[in-house]
Amino acid sequence: MTILVVGGTGATGRLLVSELLERGQNVKVILRSADKLPENVKNHKRLSIIQASVLSLSDADLTLHVKGCAAVASCLGHNLTFHGIFGPPRRLVTDATRRLCNAIRANKAEVPTRFVLMNTAGNSNRDLDEPISFAQRCVIGLLRLLLPPHLDNEKAADYLRINIGPSNEAIEWAAVRPDSLINETEVSPYEVHPSPTRSTIFNAGSTSRINVAHFMADLITDDEIWSKWKGQMPVIYNKGH
Repeated sequence: MTILVVGGTGATGRLLVSELLERGQNVKVILRSADKLPENVKNHKRLSIIQASVLSLSDADLTLHVKGCAAVASCLGHNLTFHGIFGPPRRLVTDATRRLCNAIRANKAEVPTRFVLMNTAGNSNRDLDEPISFAQRCVIGLLRLLLPPHLDNEKAADYLRINIGPSNEAIEWAAVRPDSLINETEVSPYEVHPSPTRSTIFNAGSTSRINVAHFMADLITDDEIWSKWKGQMPVIYNKGH
């Protein structure tokens, strides 16, 4: 199986690339610089590096890179700098999701391609009646107005929910929603729910990046897990957090 990963040099993306390679998968990554990849990953025989910005690629090139991939995973996010938060591209995640989905559809593969998006527990799944307090709605509303990356995450998931939908012939999708991200060195027990079980704003849980990478890899490589969560926005927490 060949998987395309975008955002593969990010804190979670690097871990996903490593996890997929350890599982014996062939991985293609689109990235601006390979310098951020660990040496053992950068020189891996099953890794192909496409050095470019995903939004700078032409439609034809993006279609070519997606061709033959059983799955596409996006760990894209905005850098936590002033320019990264407020500067262009303000719709990095949404535009990349849209263009990658268009590339998948252009290839007209015989079986649906899996698209796994890393999202956030701060984004509600509006296909479900997820309970949100008035106070949390107010805070989320402010985040939507003041922090462009939050709205970008919402729009990216909405694109999958609305534009791709639950029964697309070319694409099946899942949007993984971790809560407050932390760094750990090893995979630990974690739990996955259809919706948040706690307030992201006032009672946040925690999710290690390596657990997010492990679960995303499970979605890509495990048919049973994929069947359970496709078309949904699962929320992942470290167990006991």
